[in-house]
Amino acid sequence: MKQRTTYLLLALALVGLLAGLLVMWQGPANWAHAIWTAATLPVLGALLVQIWTSLRRGDVGLDVVAALSMSAALGFGEPLAGNVVALMYAGGQLLESYAQGRAQQEMTALLGRVARTAMRFEGEHLVEVPIDEVAPGDHLLIRQGEVVPVDGSPLDGDAVLDVSALTGEANPARVAAGGEVMSGSTSLGPAFTLLATNLARNSTYAGIVRMVEAAQRSKPPMVRMADRYAIWFLVLTLAMAGLAWGLSHEPVRALAVLVAATPCPLILAVPVALISGMSRAARIGVMIKNGGVFETMARIKVVILDKTGTLTYGRAAVTQITTMAGHTETDVLGPAASLEQASNHVVAEALIDAAAERKLQLSAPSHVTETPGTGLVGTVEGQRVVVGAPDWVLAQIPPPTVPPAQLATPEEAMAVAVAINDELAGFIVLADRLREDAGQVLRALRAAGVDRIVLASGDRTAVAQAVGDRLGVDAVRGDLKPGDKVAAVRSEHGAGYTMMVGDGVNDAPALAAADVGVAMGARGAAASSEAAGVVVLVDQLAPLAEAIGIAQRSRVIALQSVTVGLSLSVLAMTAAAFGFLPPVQGALVQEAIDVAVILNAMRALR
Repeated sequence: MKQRTTYLLLALALVGLLAGLLVMWQGPANWAHAIWTAATLPVLGALLVQIWTSLRRGDVGLDVVAALSMSAALGFGEPLAGNVVALMYAGGQLLESYAQGRAQQEMTALLGRVARTAMRFEGEHLVEVPIDEVAPGDHLLIRQGEVVPVDGSPLDGDAVLDVSALTGEANPARVAAGGEVMSGSTSLGPAFTLLATNLARNSTYAGIVRMVEAAQRSKPPMVRMADRYAIWFLVLTLAMAGLAWGLSHEPVRALAVLVAATPCPLILAVPVALISGMSRAARIGVMIKNGGVFETMARIKVVILDKTGTLTYGRAAVTQITTMAGHTETDVLGPAASLEQASNHVVAEALIDAAAERKLQLSAPSHVTETPGTGLVGTVEGQRVVVGAPDWVLAQIPPPTVPPAQLATPEEAMAVAVAINDELAGFIVLADRLREDAGQVLRALRAAGVDRIVLASGDRTAVAQAVGDRLGVDAVRGDLKPGDKVAAVRSEHGAGYTMMVGDGVNDAPALAAADVGVAMGARGAAASSEAAGVVVLVDQLAPLAEAIGIAQRSRVIALQSVTVGLSLSVLAMTAAAFGFLPPVQGALVQEAIDVAVILNAMRALR
């Protein structure tokens, strides 16, 4: 509605300007003056309504200068200048609206993808229901081309999904039956049945939408700063206009000063640049909740990183298999993974995943007995299999005729032993692997101006130190409880703006304590995503370093646009005060400044 009104006002001002010029060329000037006045009044009326609305909210902006210049032009008998200002103002509003629309395109696209209904199985029938009625355990039909309404798991075969709106990943993702499907994904393959695992309001996509809406409502500190400067610029404009009139005794000079200051790039450049940068960050999978966080990101000097799930993948993986004489790696891993199907321990998941990667056919175990936290004993294809901590496994079988050599494992790794038919078959080493891009990201952070990088982990200090030494961080703190992480963040405040990056529930207090909290993955712990000001939607660290660079560039562009734009505006006002820039030409010059400032601010999109 607002944009249609702006189009209408722009059209009235343009038609009035051209009609007045035509009439002046063909006939008496007073008719032209009447046309220009009539074309100016609708714009002035709409502007006065907008100013009144802003004043009721307590906002005082430079729209007041535009209203004064149009009013003064009509009052001093310069309706052509008033019409030009009206045309330039309406055009500037339309240009600003276009620029902000471009800047918010990525985030607005997310909002437009919200599913409203779902096809739910009720007995033998399908019923379309509002997504608010979907409950965990419901079976939903997801057809090709549809947006997945809630988090869930495929029940009947693979699901082929477009997850680009959530993660920035352009390639389709294939999720096997029992895997995890994020709401907001789009089905690219055949229809499939989804087992809902979450309520719509608690699903991944709903959380992202809430973040987007908060980002669009927010007003960054730089914008609030611009508002304060706008008041001083308004005072300066009125003072220069008054002095020009008082010293020259020519009211037209005061009008020229007002026209040359309308509108001001200060109120255009900052929001366009910052929203452009936030949109650019969203495009690479980094959702920033508000403009204040985005601006602070540009000044980060200390980054504090959790280890598990942040610098590492947050899950154990098989890194080495050592076999005893007469056994192969397949002989060791196959029975061990088959037995571990009866357990939900993290080791079980790692062994089963490793077997799947090697395309091993697993057998169903039987007669399984699990000693929690230690190991399992059971039967696989008629063989007695024991898997668990090495000392425990060796205690379950006769002593080996040849004692096994001491197994050397890295500090951050763990080993499990495998025995088959009372004979030690081998050892499997597991570790939570470092992300491949961890070292590269830390170098990128330093290149972006980060002075200090700290590893803060709840793991044993020796394990955290081993990871820190490999990455070359400045300090390592291990054995930290949630309260200790908060203290670690606060102790770093003296070195500059701090950023805490984590993914678990135990990280949430520290994320809230930092100047900028970053949660790894919208699917991570809800508490950490809620406490954080930034959520990295992709399972990678690299976009975070890139987002810091985007924030820095956007802030520089905003400041650059304001500085250059204000300087040019003051020069134009000075020229107008001394009589070198008449009102009509002043309006044209100011509009050229505004266009240049907005186009410069939109560079943050690239």
